[in-house]
Amino acid sequence: MSKHYNVYPIDGGVCAPNGFVADGVAAGLKKDNALDVAFICAKEGFSVHTLFTSNTFAAAPIVHFRQYVAGKQSNFILITTKNANAMTGKAGVQDICEILDALKKRFSWVTNPIMSSTGVIGVRLPKEQIIQAFEKFSFESSKDSHKRASDAIRTTDAFSKEIALEVELENGKCFRIGAMAKGAGMIAPSLATMLCFITTDAPIPAEHAQKLLQQYAKKNFDTISVDGDMSTNDSVFLLSSGKSEAYDEEAFGMALDTITHKLALDMVRDGEGASRVVAFEVKGARDEAQARCAAKALSNSLLVKTAIFGGDPNWGRIASTIGASGVEAREELLSISIGGVLVYDKGDIVFTPEVEAKAHKAMESAEFRIVCDLGIAQGAYVSYGCDLGHKYVEINSDYRS
Repeated sequence: MSKHYNVYPIDGGVCAPNGFVADGVAAGLKKDNALDVAFICAKEGFSVHTLFTSNTFAAAPIVHFRQYVAGKQSNFILITTKNANAMTGKAGVQDICEILDALKKRFSWVTNPIMSSTGVIGVRLPKEQIIQAFEKFSFESSKDSHKRASDAIRTTDAFSKEIALEVELENGKCFRIGAMAKGAGMIAPSLATMLCFITTDAPIPAEHAQKLLQQYAKKNFDTISVDGDMSTNDSVFLLSSGKSEAYDEEAFGMALDTITHKLALDMVRDGEGASRVVAFEVKGARDEAQARCAAKALSNSLLVKTAIFGGDPNWGRIASTIGASGVEAREELLSISIGGVLVYDKGDIVFTPEVEAKAHKAMESAEFRIVCDLGIAQGAYVSYGCDLGHKYVEINSDYRS
């Protein structure tokens, strides 16, 4: 029998759950005195559960976490932008140790601090600028501090990404969960995403936390792609202060699903220069694995993405991408629909001028769905992607400036 609980959207982002404070400051890492260093803290501590990139060259912050913090309680996360601190070797890890030692010296209550970074690969951290920024930190909660934190972690993001929910259980007790994320380019996560920080006051058991985090990261973050490139710094953190008396595994899973789905689509929507979000639904595949393979191939295809940018219902590119993906498929069984318009039907070319005009019109929408039925069996999967246009090239041709 299904349980009943109420879910309410609330303000506060990562600061909404009891015990958490966050903020963002300007350390001079970005131009024009923009916010570029953020923190999340809970003086009484939080449990930490993580998912990290499967990129072989995991960045120094991930290496540092695994060496010094994994399995321990923490009470502070420091987040910096403009510099990924990746491919910096042992020196990159030592830089983090020096920065976090200075943090602990400045704030004696800080325990097992964590560092997370995003930006250019292959450059050492500007340690002194980051350390000097500590003097600007304020741990007094304010209604806008969560917004400053979510703004400070942006790189090429056009907008900040955050959400918070309050969940009321059947017994009337409540817990809260909040999150912020950044990501617009270099998005092709594998059980993680660019950077995502999830806070909760629910006293979630450790075995539940890791299982649910992996489940919903796979369901939501792992379905998206902006450009098919996986970062060296992809990280998801789930932090629990445990200060609420309310917890229910089903309710928490539902809330985590809602939050990760929203943030995942925000990242696709914010794909560098993107103007359209597309759901690529593959069904009728031999199994889910084959459906996933075909759907991800579509969301990563440069030819498909540029056709979407131009509003061109070029179904041949879609068919070719499916054929190249290696999944079981046959021309006489395949059907393709774009925005609800059937453009190819089991071996019959139905792409008349009238059909083309309807499909083109559908592709002018900010969000639409491309459905490919392989007609083989029952396997199904949906991935999400966006168009790829001039702005993406412009941003990434001069990213280091």
